[in-house]
Amino acid sequence: MLTVDSITGCIVSVAALVVVIIATLGAQRVPAVAVAAPVAGLLILLGLTDFDAAADEVATMAPTIGFLAAMLVVADVCAREGVFTWIGTVLADWSRSSPHRLLRIVFVAAAVTTAVLSLDTTIVLLTPVAVATARHIGARVTPIAFANAHLANTASTLLPVSNLTNLLAFSAAGLGFIQFAGVMLAPWVAAIVVEYLIFRWYFADELRTSAPVEADAEPRPDAHRPTLLLVALAVLLVAFVVAEPFGVPLAAVAGVGAVLFTLPELFRSPVPTLRNTITAVNIPFLGFVATLGVVILPVRNGPLGDWIGGLIPSSSTLLGILIVAVLAAVLANLVNNLPATLLLIPLVAHDPGLVLAMLLGVNIGPNLAYFGSLANLLWRDIMHRDVAAPTSREYLRLGALTVPATLGVAVLALWVSLQLT
Repeated sequence: MLTVDSITGCIVSVAALVVVIIATLGAQRVPAVAVAAPVAGLLILLGLTDFDAAADEVATMAPTIGFLAAMLVVADVCAREGVFTWIGTVLADWSRSSPHRLLRIVFVAAAVTTAVLSLDTTIVLLTPVAVATARHIGARVTPIAFANAHLANTASTLLPVSNLTNLLAFSAAGLGFIQFAGVMLAPWVAAIVVEYLIFRWYFADELRTSAPVEADAEPRPDAHRPTLLLVALAVLLVAFVVAEPFGVPLAAVAGVGAVLFTLPELFRSPVPTLRNTITAVNIPFLGFVATLGVVILPVRNGPLGDWIGGLIPSSSTLLGILIVAVLAAVLANLVNNLPATLLLIPLVAHDPGLVLAMLLGVNIGPNLAYFGSLANLLWRDIMHRDVAAPTSREYLRLGALTVPATLGVAVLALWVSLQLT
């Protein structure tokens, strides 16, 4: 039964969440944690959430945050050791100055990078390389840049390590690393293929025309293949698969991997390496993720959470999967996909199929609008630095075409995959 106090508490909780979300928009000027942490403390002081419950939430998220920190270090080492410079050279060579061929190659590169190293790596490290390659061969930048943005979201459904949302929901899914990847493989492939076909149609005119070649954007012609580092990445991925059945936490495997990736450079130049590693860990962002888990508690446990919980189906039928995926996509675009994930995980945890459906929604849904994910906002900032970023209307127009189609085919593929497994 709703009371005045419960309604007031719900309003205050939602207002606090809105304040924190708005803070993410200004994260380039003020770290989001600088807003989120005081808001979390205020919610505890007001009695809208219990201190013990907040501590338990942070403790539950700690392994996920530790894993994220380790993978940020791994991605940083890859960038500084020339992995993405080499990828730029490969993109230019394999494209043979063909915009259509470059788009195909970027789709593959972005999908693999997102799956193995997470969507943020695709946004921060691959996007500038792909844009520079497009300029170098005289291709239009817009299709290539949009491909990175969309694949960072769409292709982040494959592995538990591909997206922070996946990591947060991994334990709730009750699946092993290989099981998770096996069930999500069909939705991953289906969504990427449909996305590519829509891109070929939507950007047909731009892919047929050329742009002025900008020699200063040319990838380094002498970029060597970092074979040892590529092998190390493959070994790290195998380690995730092998260690998980033995009960070794993914965070522990990632932590060991981050240390091993960093050691060679640490021996060569200790002080700069330590400085780069600390910067790569991005402590303010990790703090934001932890405090966001506290901020979402009174929303999740209040009347609004109860109402949303009433919309969740009891089982992963085709209709049930579709309802959860659409609901998750809508929430991602209303409150950002990270809060949406934290809100929905306990509500869908009773059925692994619904957990995976939720991930389809919070991962693919953000392609609709800039605000859907932090990766989108980061991509917009990067595009502002390199070229003129597409307007919100342009982003929405493409998203209105891709999201319903990719989410729909991914839902169908997930349902089929669940029936087979």
